Amino acid sequence: MKNGKKMHIGTLMTWAGTHVGGWRMPDAEHGGEDLDVVVRCAQIAERGKLDFVFFADGLATSLDFHPSSMLHLEPLTLLGALAVSTSHIGLAATVSTTYSEPYNVARMLASIDHMSKGRAGWNVVTGSQPEAAANFSKEKHPPHAERYAVAEEYLSVAKGLWDTWEEGAVVADKATGQYIEPSKMHVLDHTGAYFKVRGPLNITRPPQGYPVILQAGASEAGLNFAARTAEVVFASQQDIDEAIAFAEDLRDRCEKAGRPRDAIKILPGLAVVLGETQEDARNKLNEMSTLVDPVAAMKVLSDRLGEDMSRYSLDEPVAELPESTLMQGHARVLTSMARRKNLTLRELRDLACVATGHRVAFGTPEEIADDMEEWFRRGAADGFMIKTAYLPAPLDEFVDQVIPILQKRGLFREEYEGTTLRDHLGLPRPAHPGARSEAAITTDAPAD
Repeated sequence: MKNGKKMHIGTLMTWAGTHVGGWRMPDAEHGGEDLDVVVRCAQIAERGKLDFVFFADGLATSLDFHPSSMLHLEPLTLLGALAVSTSHIGLAATVSTTYSEPYNVARMLASIDHMSKGRAGWNVVTGSQPEAAANFSKEKHPPHAERYAVAEEYLSVAKGLWDTWEEGAVVADKATGQYIEPSKMHVLDHTGAYFKVRGPLNITRPPQGYPVILQAGASEAGLNFAARTAEVVFASQQDIDEAIAFAEDLRDRCEKAGRPRDAIKILPGLAVVLGETQEDARNKLNEMSTLVDPVAAMKVLSDRLGEDMSRYSLDEPVAELPESTLMQGHARVLTSMARRKNLTLRELRDLACVATGHRVAFGTPEEIADDMEEWFRRGAADGFMIKTAYLPAPLDEFVDQVIPILQKRGLFREEYEGTTLRDHLGLPRPAHPGARSEAAITTDAPAD
């Protein structure tokens, strides 16, 4: 075990499964708009003592989208429902800073954190779908650099809004009639390059101080943004040595930003396909590959590379591509793998359709546990974002077959040791700025 630490494991709850054709498997259930299926899957993950369930999101749809992205429930609304149907597991979702407003989102996330008693997480994204612009009265998708500048200010405003109430602001003294302590309410009064927000928020500070901040950006701008602000980073490396280099680079950036090297938990995506034998698992993959819609599969790869790949020959090596302005991190990882393994475009497409660009591990439960342990022990990961080809059976198998092996090896918790998502991840609760100021005054005061 790495310095006595244990893995952190979340799961990406994809509505129709991670695999483009997974939803067509005989025992697959589609949860895009079926709350019962999603609740059941979240409860399976909670039974396995996973840190959190996570719901990605996009703000556009089309007939050539991955089935999991085409039609589904709005994720923050869904987290509200899961807050009352689960009791311990963390609840995280994507919200775009390009196509929303800080006040609304800060208010919704604070509400979810209150309802769940401190289990909310926010995956801060700038938006990777150019198609979304047409749904938000915009002529075009903003440039990459501008989206990150907006995100930086947006997150600062959201934190400022959460801090507009100090702890203990609600007195609710029936005898005196005092409901609020006025000195504990603050007006944000923010005016910046992109937002003008007065505040205060009309809900008190979240139980966690701030919901846990997650990010997945792997471009230069995304990494620097994560180094300054993220607490969990989703990674997409395919090779363990590249993953170690990525982790060291991100920790260096984190330290340069004035934060501890271990301030961020790095969780690479891992698509797991289990079988009684290696051959059995491979046969499951092969069966699903026959069910894939090639158009949807190519759309997944094109989105990850930031380039329309349908215009290239499927049976030639992957073409040299310009630097992506969309999913830059995914583009680098996938093209690096294509070069390293001399893949054709067809082979790269088929790999991407299994796990939307993340790493695939298939084999017996022991082999999967061995793989996860190696990445963890060597410092390539603090844990993993588990992805399953479809729901709920493969998630059930992972919880029942892999988790007990990790627990037996002392690599994963046997019970939840806290009540909040920050507790699960070993993250500190941010103190209110007022409390920090008081502490500084106390510390700096001359002795009597």
